[in-house]
Amino acid sequence: MNVNGLAEKFKISRPAISKHIKILSECGLVVTTQEGRDKYCEMKFEKLNEVSTWVEQYRKFWEEKLDALDNYLTTLQAKKKK
Repeated sequence: MNVNGLAEKFKISRPAISKHIKILSECGLVVTTQEGRDKYCEMKFEKLNEVSTWVEQYRKFWEEKLDALDNYLTTLQAKKKK
């Protein structure tokens, strides 16, 4: 899809779309090619697997931390009630 086509699908400006595409390109999630006056974008879905794996590490980490906090707060509340 070309950049103008993408911009039409969102309620943000074309320059904002271009900035998003630039960042996604730097991450390897999007590849852009120039054809005449138009830039076309191609999504590299296989790169999303890397992102998913990275995010999953942090999800597990924070779930454990938040569960530990919940247990601690529950213990504190139980002590207050006594």
